[in-house]
Amino acid sequence: MKTTVDISDSLHDEARKIAAGEKSSIKALIEEGLRKVIEERRHQQHFKLQKATFKGKGLQAGLVGASWDKIREKVYEGRGG
Repeated sequence: MKTTVDISDSLHDEARKIAAGEKSSIKALIEEGLRKVIEERRHQQHFKLQKATFKGKGLQAGLVGASWDKIREKVYEGRGG
């Protein structure tokens, strides 16, 4: 299949030098690069958020039903400012 690829002049020049040095072609370099990227992505592990729970007695008595602002105040109570 034929397609047009728009790449920077500097990348093209570098690819041309490598291809000439290896007695190959830019087409072969592009195909090799695509194969590597496709293979790499096939084996990429997707991020999975692990369950993060804890056992405890719940919120302190004064914080049950409190707003996030009140909870935040309690968290930072006695720390600076």
